[in-house]
Amino acid sequence: MDNRENDKLEKLLWSIALPGFGQLLNGQYIKGIVFIALEFLVNVQGGFNEAIVSSFYGNQAAAIQQIDYGWLMFYPCLYCFAAWDAYKEASGKMPPYAFLPFVFAAYFVTVGLIYSPIVRLMGVLVGPIWLPMLFLIPGIGIGLIIRSLLIKVHGKKIIDNK
Repeated sequence: MDNRENDKLEKLLWSIALPGFGQLLNGQYIKGIVFIALEFLVNVQGGFNEAIVSSFYGNQAAAIQQIDYGWLMFYPCLYCFAAWDAYKEASGKMPPYAFLPFVFAAYFVTVGLIYSPIVRLMGVLVGPIWLPMLFLIPGIGIGLIIRSLLIKVHGKKIIDNK
């Protein structure tokens, strides 16, 4: 892995750890502080950390009660956008439609959160932490598939417009 790829991965992973950290590493201090403040606001108002602890202890019913869905619905888009932004800014020039896996991840995680109080897998209530995380996988996958299809359909036009 060359230094540029390592740099992109480092900033993406720090942004996944806490939205805003990737921006700070990119030297975008105001944007980084805004993302950290928004993450803190949505996290606290949404009861996210308490729900994470309850979910790790296997108490999904408590996690559902601790979540303020009105606030936490903002989290997937904030989280995925901050990760995308850190990655994009570290990368410089991006390949066509590289944002799509991030966007579809945000969509699917949001849908997972919406259905988290009622979805059971093999009779087990999955809850507001684990179900959205499971929905991340098809979100990224569908984003990659759509990106691939768009590149195939519009590939010549993308190359010609450069």
